[in-house]
Amino acid sequence: MEHDNPTIKPRRIQNQNVIYRLERRRITSGKIGTHWHQVRIFHQNIFPNFTVVNVEKPPCFLRKFSPDGRYFIAFSSDQTSLEIYEYQGCQAAEDLLQGYDGEILANGNDQRSINIRGRLFERFFVLLHITNVASNGEHLNRECSLFTDDCRYVIVGSAAYLPEEPHPPFFEVYRNSESVTPNPRSPLEDYSLHIIDLHTGRLCDTRTFKCDKVILSHNQGLYLYKNILAILSVQQQTIHVFQVTAEGTFIDVRTIGRFCYEDDLLMLSAVYPEVQRDSQTGMANPYKEICFSEKRSKITLGRESRSGMLSVHFEINKAKEGIGGISPSFVNDLTAVNNPVKSALLSDDGKCKACVAKDRILPQNELFSFWFAVRSAGVGLLTRNGCLVSYPTGKQFSPSFFQPSFFVVYNMVTTEVIAVFENTSDELLELFENFCDLFRNATLHSEAVQFPCSASSNNFARQIQRRFKDTIVNAKYGGHTEAVRRLLGQLPISAQSYSGSPYLDLSLFSYDDKWVSVMERPKTCGDHPIRFYARDSGLLKFEIQAGLLGRPINHTVRRLVAFTFHPFEPFAISVQRTNAEYVVNFHMRHSCT
Repeated sequence: MEHDNPTIKPRRIQNQNVIYRLERRRITSGKIGTHWHQVRIFHQNIFPNFTVVNVEKPPCFLRKFSPDGRYFIAFSSDQTSLEIYEYQGCQAAEDLLQGYDGEILANGNDQRSINIRGRLFERFFVLLHITNVASNGEHLNRECSLFTDDCRYVIVGSAAYLPEEPHPPFFEVYRNSESVTPNPRSPLEDYSLHIIDLHTGRLCDTRTFKCDKVILSHNQGLYLYKNILAILSVQQQTIHVFQVTAEGTFIDVRTIGRFCYEDDLLMLSAVYPEVQRDSQTGMANPYKEICFSEKRSKITLGRESRSGMLSVHFEINKAKEGIGGISPSFVNDLTAVNNPVKSALLSDDGKCKACVAKDRILPQNELFSFWFAVRSAGVGLLTRNGCLVSYPTGKQFSPSFFQPSFFVVYNMVTTEVIAVFENTSDELLELFENFCDLFRNATLHSEAVQFPCSASSNNFARQIQRRFKDTIVNAKYGGHTEAVRRLLGQLPISAQSYSGSPYLDLSLFSYDDKWVSVMERPKTCGDHPIRFYARDSGLLKFEIQAGLLGRPINHTVRRLVAFTFHPFEPFAISVQRTNAEYVVNFHMRHSCT
């Protein structure tokens, strides 16, 4: 033999035996501060290894588990009530499955299989409460739910379309000078936010928003940080901030829009007495004000003082014919050298480097009209006082990769504009990559121990993000700028949209994130099972099969599947949707002995 010793030595696989790992945990504690990370390796020994296909469920829409794993919520079939279930544990149906070997209980027609599929749901979930929430023709949004940090309350949203007749009054639709013209594709609705006690099923409080536009799907228009709830009204360009009390009620904290301080109306009336007089008599029409709101004034002028809106109000009222009549001194003030926003928006030659559309750079005299057209479309809380607001520049007010948009970091207490970034900012991308968990608040501030899997806390997640970035850079019509746009297009990230399940932790398991990921969004349903490999050994641990087995696959119809993992136990639910048909599969731990 020419080579007695191979050049490449096979990698030694660590001992996978659970007894060995238990004994090792007993005799050694590992490095300081790594205890919770060390014990998570036991999830590689206890995992969902059995799938029951086509489980019968009550007539409801399954939503998600509470962060502590005790409760499971669902929406009634008519989307007017919230159903609260108590989770019984991953071993609840072990007696039903006794004697079954293998990994899948297919959609069989024998009596025992039918009996198991019919009784499985009630074994895992016991109905505690059915709370009637929506009324007056409203329907609950099936993709909207926020849990408080103590896992005691859940916040859900409902909406009802406005009738064509009678049409809402004009000044109900346009309540300030920055109100958006309604889009026929996304008509205005009446919205309500409800908070429900999971322990008692009691509806604790409700707040309504009439004739408005709030994006409830996937929690895009509302954000919960600790006990601070922020709601963005896209129609009125207003951020409503509430505090969620320990008793489950909403307390008004502030409203950011036309004004930023509670006594701004009093200050404005000192210059314009008719404003205070009209407000007292109910004749005020803020829509007719030809000025920016105070929130936009601070972003545009970059001023920390409260005189920003008064300056804008005074200067614009001197205008004779709309934007064209604004004094040159005011436009120069918007682009002054000492303006802190200038460094983010203007180049050295005085042109707006961020306002690029189809390779056309907006000159300085068009900067004012450009800022007058942008509207806020998303908000996310970074801290109790700080928020991130996105400003896309399209007519549809949704982030677009091919149009310039801006991100503003704003302090809601001091009303200070901390920073302004464009969606091609390398600085913002670096902050997002290194501190991703702070942008999405992946860990709740509760007693439950959670481990976020993100690019800033997981090397394998960062590797996936870098591959995606390199793909965009090397693609046709791609490049570095386009890659930055795509990555920053995720901001602001919706609240509580990531799963904390250890079986989706990329440091423990390797899987194809094309079919399932930590982000709780429907994925395309594949033709083959999703395989999960142990990260340390590369051994196949378990598979998850979504949808029905043995049925002909029609590739012309798009099939979507949504996964709901328990926060820490080996249990998951997959719901496959094909047109109007839903197939529910349960993935659990089963001892095949």
